[in-house]
Amino acid sequence: MKKLLLSLLFAPCFLFAQGGMWLPSLLEKQNEKEMKSLGMKISADDIYSPVKSSLKDAICQFGGGCTGEMISAEGLLLTNHHCGFGAIQRLSTLEKNYVEDGYWAKNRSEELPAPGITAMFVNRIEDVTALALMGVTESMAEASRQSQIDKNLAQIRVNTKKEKWEDIQIRPFYSGNQYYLFVTETYKDVRFVGAPPSSIGKFGADTDNWVWPRHTGDFALFRVYADTANRPADYSPNNVPFRPKKFLAISLDGVDDGDFTMVFGFPGRTDEYLPEAAVRQTAEVLNPARVNVRDRALKIMDGFMRDDPAVKIAYIARQSSISNAWKKWLGEMQGLLKYGALEKKRNYETEFTRRIEQKADWKYKYGNLLPRLRQLYQDIEPYALARDYYLEACVRNNQILGLAASLNSWIESYHKNGESFFANKQKEATAGLDDYFKDYHPKVDEAVFAGVLEVFGENMRDEWGGAFVKMAAKQNGGYAGLASNMFKNSVLASQDKMNALLNEKPATIAETLKNDPAYVFWKTLQDNYAANVQPKIQELQPQINTLQRQYMAAQLEVFKEKRFFPDANSTLRVTYGKVDDYSPRDAVTYKERTYLDGVMEKYVPGDYEFDVPKKLVELWKSKDYGQYADAQGRMPVAFIATNHTTGGNSGSPALDANGNLVGLNFDRVWEGTMSDLHYDPTICRNIMVDARYILFVIDKFGGAGHLVREMKLVKGGKKKN
Repeated sequence: MKKLLLSLLFAPCFLFAQGGMWLPSLLEKQNEKEMKSLGMKISADDIYSPVKSSLKDAICQFGGGCTGEMISAEGLLLTNHHCGFGAIQRLSTLEKNYVEDGYWAKNRSEELPAPGITAMFVNRIEDVTALALMGVTESMAEASRQSQIDKNLAQIRVNTKKEKWEDIQIRPFYSGNQYYLFVTETYKDVRFVGAPPSSIGKFGADTDNWVWPRHTGDFALFRVYADTANRPADYSPNNVPFRPKKFLAISLDGVDDGDFTMVFGFPGRTDEYLPEAAVRQTAEVLNPARVNVRDRALKIMDGFMRDDPAVKIAYIARQSSISNAWKKWLGEMQGLLKYGALEKKRNYETEFTRRIEQKADWKYKYGNLLPRLRQLYQDIEPYALARDYYLEACVRNNQILGLAASLNSWIESYHKNGESFFANKQKEATAGLDDYFKDYHPKVDEAVFAGVLEVFGENMRDEWGGAFVKMAAKQNGGYAGLASNMFKNSVLASQDKMNALLNEKPATIAETLKNDPAYVFWKTLQDNYAANVQPKIQELQPQINTLQRQYMAAQLEVFKEKRFFPDANSTLRVTYGKVDDYSPRDAVTYKERTYLDGVMEKYVPGDYEFDVPKKLVELWKSKDYGQYADAQGRMPVAFIATNHTTGGNSGSPALDANGNLVGLNFDRVWEGTMSDLHYDPTICRNIMVDARYILFVIDKFGGAGHLVREMKLVKGGKKKN
């Protein structure tokens, strides 16, 4: 009876699973039949082809961490507002505030260079597992195994045929059990074309982030430029708009409940195949610590941003970045606990153990995997917790200490490598500091410093830095006093002091920085961390990684009936599902789409998060939606579906059954943020801006109809299944 119950438990999971981030080169073999059964009208070859134009040629990795797509024959690129936000903020001033007011280039000469933004396209994908693992045996020590793989990968790079402007990436999949090669080309001349004001592009801000229903017009437009041969080139006024092999047509039909959708992009990272011990540790120990630190930092920053417009402009990108992870972790840990992820993991491991017990060679190879993993996660837990408190409070959310950390190698190089080496790096350090101080406000950092150090002192073990921080605060009359004295006496808190110092001789610079109170404070904490925490993590984490690779190989072998998609690793993937509502709790059901009417329901004049431009209100009152309204005359804003997405999918196109763009992925629902560790199709939904809202804002609100006219709009091609 027990075996029967287990088989019934796992049958739905194996046979009717949704979710997954699939390699586009393997769709024909793994997914095409299922995708067509869900309503897809195009073929796998239309999505990915190494020899002809296909949808993958319209998709790029934007800025190294998001996704973008070509929407015209002249290199017009669509991505999320939050993906382009850093570039928009850097281009903004109080006089030309593109963050607050938006921007629409009227012609090519008004398209603004965005230094540092890139667009990377994938030309082909190859399975190089056999070559990568040549000479690798199961008996090898982990260091020897990796050394052999590194040699193999180096040889693969030498032997791979490519054009001189192409690059090669080789990434491990399935925890290092497989390897794939990507031939790519990266365009470095990307220019800002247009974006709505933040009151549209960031409507709802932090309150609405990671939640549904959503009413955010989260999009921005850039253009990719190339040399006259259409090849990648550094910025030049002589460059011309890039001519992509493929660009996406945009559908005016939208999608209905139950319709097939597909998201194509570069998801960043998932860990779907971890053991229960790892997921429990994340949900119950590590995420609460990270949330604790960021909660304090965000509340302090928010107060300053609401009081001072200059601070708001300077800190809005940083605040958004910190808040995004904070809220995601909060939702993730709640979702994992509420929706039974740990219990499901335990049941899965029970079935795994039952199967290997029935086969002698499996029992010999895999019998101790899970017990060893459980013990290792137990052993690493206090050190992992200490690591997260140190990184969150003393580096990531603490600007002055983070600056000290970033300058450490340069400061120490004076005594290690001599004056000439130090002087050669001085120009690089100076340029970095100019960029750092552009958006730096000492009064904000001082308050955040006091707040996050208090959290650190309260939670870090005394012997690992907690006692040192608490004593420093006591000696200065509290954490506010510690911060005040630190910022009065540290050159790292003042651009004027730093600029003056950098004009001195290398010996003076090095000695001053080495004795700076902020640097000394950080170095004391760093040395403690390096002596007491880091060694244990460096000892235990490789053991966990080795066992996780073996556990992944075991799952692939033991559960032959289950399709395993590879965890996300910032490589090109396809995920697909259907437009669908969801019910997160008793008597609550969220419908699958939102409208401009909902924006006006949330509208609060003058509010930091829910204000909207007067012109948008006027367009809504007059129902002046043009060709972008739905059949009922309403203006759609956003919709949800069961596509399995994660960070990196921001800016990914949502495509319909015919491969036309119907939306722009930008978020997930609060209850489903656990999908990086545990995807549940009943509750996990991705959130997309409706393409019609994007076009409406560009054309009717922004008055940039010339941009719409270079796109390909299609209507009337939608057929009911």
